Amino acid sequence: MLNFTAETPLIQHFYHWEKTTPNKVFLRQPFGNSFKDFTWHETGQQARRLASYLRSLRLPEGSHIGLVSKNCAEWFICDLAIMMAGHVSVPFFPTLTAEQINLVMAHSGCPVLLAGKLDDWAAMKPGIPAGVTCVSFPTYNPDPDHVQWADLMARHEPLGGSPVPSPDDLLTIIYTSGTTGNPKGVMLSYRNMAALLYYGQEHLRLDIPDVRVISYLPLCHISERGVLVNAALATGATVYFVERLDTFAKNLAAARPTHFGGVPRIWMKFQQGVLAKMPQPKLDFLLKIPVVNNLVRRKIKQALGLDAVQVFLVAAAPTPVSLLEWYERLGIVIQEAYGMTETTAIATITPRSGVRFGRVGKPIANTKIKIDPETGEICTKSSSNMLGYYNEPEMTAATIDSYGWLHTGDKGELDADGYLRITGRVKEMYKTSKGEYVAPAQIELCFAQNNYIEQICVIGEGLPQPVGLVVLSELAKGVHNDAIAEQLRASLDAINLTLKPYERLQKLVVVREAWTVENNLMTPSMKLRRKYLEQHFASQMMGWYEMEGKVVWEV
Repeated sequence: MLNFTAETPLIQHFYHWEKTTPNKVFLRQPFGNSFKDFTWHETGQQARRLASYLRSLRLPEGSHIGLVSKNCAEWFICDLAIMMAGHVSVPFFPTLTAEQINLVMAHSGCPVLLAGKLDDWAAMKPGIPAGVTCVSFPTYNPDPDHVQWADLMARHEPLGGSPVPSPDDLLTIIYTSGTTGNPKGVMLSYRNMAALLYYGQEHLRLDIPDVRVISYLPLCHISERGVLVNAALATGATVYFVERLDTFAKNLAAARPTHFGGVPRIWMKFQQGVLAKMPQPKLDFLLKIPVVNNLVRRKIKQALGLDAVQVFLVAAAPTPVSLLEWYERLGIVIQEAYGMTETTAIATITPRSGVRFGRVGKPIANTKIKIDPETGEICTKSSSNMLGYYNEPEMTAATIDSYGWLHTGDKGELDADGYLRITGRVKEMYKTSKGEYVAPAQIELCFAQNNYIEQICVIGEGLPQPVGLVVLSELAKGVHNDAIAEQLRASLDAINLTLKPYERLQKLVVVREAWTVENNLMTPSMKLRRKYLEQHFASQMMGWYEMEGKVVWEV
């Protein structure tokens, strides 16, 4: 299609490809060494039957339809069906506990839940409110208590026509993963999504022929929903999925995507995988040799499954400059994007021909940015800004002021050329016992060059000096603790020299357990739950602080 406006509803892209390329493969779902393929026509037939089923329930127009599943072909089909039926999709993270899904289901008021590929539906099921109609996806251990996918496909004729919503209609409610407090339901319209796609198309290179993408970040998250789904529908792309975590590399190699994005931790994992096979000194040596350096770069890209990628993206969390520079030496120029659910994914992005390390790019064409002169907070005004928080007028008013500026909660600076630099979170800054304010995220980024560090969280509320909690990387496995401690001390000493006296870390504490979504120390979108970490280690902090040595180990 690629002939759209800033108001073209998402579903209209689908109708175009369904009509003009009905036999082209749209979705490729892996099962072992084979794929179950869905053409645009087959996808449309299933979506239209599901839409007919939803309409048969006689729900009020614009009802909220819940959707909980890992990424798979049926997730796309459900999303399309909800749009066709004139309802509003409310996607949930597939890792929610029973208590968590009960909270968001009750808040959103969903009368229907479409449940699919889940690791532990039995644990989640008790949280589903009474009276909710549930539909199970096929093949992923469907619940016998649910309406079954095959039955509704057999009983309902495909919805006819091509119903198109108004640009200002509500498309979806996306619940933020919540680094602090309860999740909030961000209301996004069809116009919000259309504007992101239209004004971001140049940066995202939607004109590339034969677009292929791999969907692996949670589809309920704005980066995957707003960018990948949007772009796939606009370009008529082929979408591949990941079967399981342990098949990621194989599935990525099969997809050979033309566009690939990830959170910083994904790019760090790739880097560690390369360095585990080729230590940095050897890589540095080979990259200095003419001809050989190009061969090495090509081999690394092929090994990572990224040899066909033409657009590399990173977003969702601060990205260390050293990581971006490392990839640039391999011929991989990663465009950094900045945004949030409330801004429909992207507010700024690094121009492909104008990368500036340490900056998260410039505003896309429909976005204005200003820095609050008193607090340093980043504020945006855009046609991609959310409608508000569902059923939370006070929170909405506290976030979007009377002049239409959305207050992001992030602190930043704009340079003379309009490039944005993130300097911290307004709410994450804390006061030491000496009365000084510290921005932890910027200190954490300084440790990115130490390949023995997988995760780090700087904590210091009420302490004389901050302390860094460290989770070791895979590269540290098998290395003697003395050698690890020596390298950590070297990083600590070097970084402390660059910090203000009150920012300097007293010590690093190596903790035993990695921080994950499962232990609730990371959000489903791979951000640290800083407040939860502070609470988790609160009883031990002063004891560690008073121990001798710059590096101590949790026992």
